[in-house]
Amino acid sequence: MEQHENFQQQPTGDMSVGEWLITMLIMIIPIVNIVMLFVWGFGSPDKRRNYARASLIWMAISIVLVIIFYGVIFALIISLNPY
Repeated sequence: MEQHENFQQQPTGDMSVGEWLITMLIMIIPIVNIVMLFVWGFGSPDKRRNYARASLIWMAISIVLVIIFYGVIFALIISLNPY
């Protein structure tokens, strides 16, 4: 029995400039960018896997920071309300 049957094929080589241009073009399309980040990050092995996962992590960090920021601003406004 072949031991290497269960391992997924890893992409080899670097991405070309054209592949990066297409990737960046996809990233500027709303909704499609998030869907494609999940596809690249957690789908079949792709050269963009680490980029997609890092982008998703940064998005999550940004969302948490925005929620905290708006929570602080809301709390400040409520605390300054004279009622």
